[in-house]
Amino acid sequence: MTATPISGTCDARFARIRDAFAENFATRGDLGGAVAITLDGAPVVDLWGGHVDKERATLWQKDTLVNVFSTTKGWVAACLHRLCDQGKVDLDAPVAKYWPEFAAAGKESVKVGWLLDHKAGLPALREQLPPEALFDWGTMTRALAAESPWWEPGTQHGYHAFTFGWLVGEVIHRASGKTPGRYWKDEIAAPLGLDAHIGIAESEDARIADLRPGRRDPSEGPSLIQRIMDEPTSMTARAFTNPPTLVMPGVTSSRAWRGAELPSVNGHATASALARFYGALACGELDGVRVLSPETIEVCGRERSYGEDAILGVTTRFSAGYMLSQPGNTFGPNEGSFGHPGAGGSVGFADPKARLSFGYTTCRMGTQILLDPRVTALIEATYTCL
Repeated sequence: MTATPISGTCDARFARIRDAFAENFATRGDLGGAVAITLDGAPVVDLWGGHVDKERATLWQKDTLVNVFSTTKGWVAACLHRLCDQGKVDLDAPVAKYWPEFAAAGKESVKVGWLLDHKAGLPALREQLPPEALFDWGTMTRALAAESPWWEPGTQHGYHAFTFGWLVGEVIHRASGKTPGRYWKDEIAAPLGLDAHIGIAESEDARIADLRPGRRDPSEGPSLIQRIMDEPTSMTARAFTNPPTLVMPGVTSSRAWRGAELPSVNGHATASALARFYGALACGELDGVRVLSPETIEVCGRERSYGEDAILGVTTRFSAGYMLSQPGNTFGPNEGSFGHPGAGGSVGFADPKARLSFGYTTCRMGTQILLDPRVTALIEATYTCL
């Protein structure tokens, strides 16, 4: 078998990363992707390889973009935290302070922080919406403002897979006067020079790798998709299929999807952009750009939710807007590391203790709920190099 082509740079100290990356293509089913790492704010790994198409005719390039799904949540969380640093939002204040309509249906005491740590009780909408509603910001935020919680807010957590973006995003909108995609671009992406977009222009379509399905290992047990199919009216099913747009063929490669602002799920980025963003958080600032205060970065790595997830049915652990390490799914050995994975395998995280950041993107969709084996192999290799 011909070796998969790999390009880019890798500091000699991190040679094991290149080996693990190559092994992803050789034995773990990867098709095309990239991995990037910074240490003390400097790039030490920036590798890309494989292909963007199943025919293996077009090579992955340095600037190839891919939909990173829920990895986008980490960017949106940073936007809200930045507003906190600017004195415009308080995590302990009621959401209704900034979004008065949200107080309906018994939600007047729901705190902003509960939107970030998945305790708000609003992971899904009960009334079925049409597919096109997904792309109408006003329709989605009005529906969530009118919705009643599925559990008593603050008492448990469940992954707000889609609603996180509209909930957190509308607070950003009300507090800043900007849409979350615009705020992200103006306040974080542009100052840091990130090739990372929430709502991407049509002119960039040629750089975007379409996502390809992966094969599920039966040993992984019942899949989330199977649970949704078995209980189509359950809270979990509604969290992912209301509106039903995501389960419609071809949606994630459509212009409507790419161009919309869906702050939970439709960010497009390179691996090096993920690493650079989290590098700014791991080091406090990067090239003179400070995204968040030291105190707020500490909040990002502090546990707020831990235990069985009411939506995913597995153990999850969150801070205010970020996933944290837990047994079997770690961002390295250091406490205080934080980041966010996305469906299919993409991930970014910061390790402030090691002053290290990590980004990985792929077009071959994995099937794990949390960290993909390809990512785990790369993270393990990373820490053996330190």
